[in-house]
Amino acid sequence: MPGLIRGVARTAVVAGTATAVSNRVSRRQQGRWAAQQGYGTAPQPQAPAEPPAEPPATDMTSKIEQLKQLGDLKAQGVLTESEFEEQKRRLLAS
Repeated sequence: MPGLIRGVARTAVVAGTATAVSNRVSRRQQGRWAAQQGYGTAPQPQAPAEPPAEPPATDMTSKIEQLKQLGDLKAQGVLTESEFEEQKRRLLAS
């Protein structure tokens, strides 16, 4: 009988420790997520990044250069696909 009680006690200690560790990890993750999301609120959408304002250009060389800059911003993750397409459409329409 003492061996059975010792086994049950050991299992209880292991289970209690696992629960405590799991709860601590969960609280830490929630804290990190809250900090990233602004204390538990949904992340606010950022204003679309605008390319640097330059005087309107009429020649194709400057439009190509601006398209390259937009492509670089998209590749860096500054612009989303939809923002990139919108800026490209504006540039080519001007």
